[in-house]
Amino acid sequence: MLLRAGLRESRAGGSNRAVLVSVAQFDPGVRLGRRPGAQRDTKKLHKTLSKLGFRVEIHGDLSADQIYQLFLEESRRPVKDCFLAVLSSHGDEGCVFGADGKPVLLSRIYNYFDNECFEDKAKVFLIQACRGGALDDGVEVDSVTDGSECSFTQHLSVPIDTAVMYATAPGYGAFMHPLGSVFLQTFCRLLQEEGNRELELTRLMTRLSHSVAFTFQAKGGALAGKKEMPCFLTRLTREVFPFASMQ
Repeated sequence: MLLRAGLRESRAGGSNRAVLVSVAQFDPGVRLGRRPGAQRDTKKLHKTLSKLGFRVEIHGDLSADQIYQLFLEESRRPVKDCFLAVLSSHGDEGCVFGADGKPVLLSRIYNYFDNECFEDKAKVFLIQACRGGALDDGVEVDSVTDGSECSFTQHLSVPIDTAVMYATAPGYGAFMHPLGSVFLQTFCRLLQEEGNRELELTRLMTRLSHSVAFTFQAKGGALAGKKEMPCFLTRLTREVFPFASMQ
């Protein structure tokens, strides 16, 4: 068993890794709605990232404590050049919610990767969750409570050589549809199109922001005409090309 575990870690250390955490169904008694589009996002992400050479792991409907434990363990596992994490759930500014309805502080997750194991490694986080501004009708959104000001402490918690892309700006809701979220579906589509995979990460995220902001518009009812604007936070100290061809 020790030999197998060591072999697994050795192989993982020779490749880039992606961890997908998605909460689609909450525990009984938790007053948070189902997120049927989350499973479509996960499948699309797994297919897209696997083709780009990432070792992809999927974790669904974890409690808050399980999410903390998962990322604590991931922060101790080796990686080649880049670690990518996707967290998709209902949320509020500074947190996402586990299947048990308890908040998962993003600052705590980011801090796990401020260690020697991940020194000089690129860390990328994609957060598909609202950061406030609950909407009740029309397209399902991942929001729970009213928005609050962006936390400066959360920004300080992001380690060096880390980039975080939020689906939406502080205080706003992130759209979720049964066919998937506009944010993560657009991310996958861009990586499938010719030329985007070779872009430096900052340029790719700029293209993602532009695509979501200027091509998406909600339809129907009270949400008609509503838009979404992703928010990019970076502490990268160098150019990073996580999705470029490794051949």
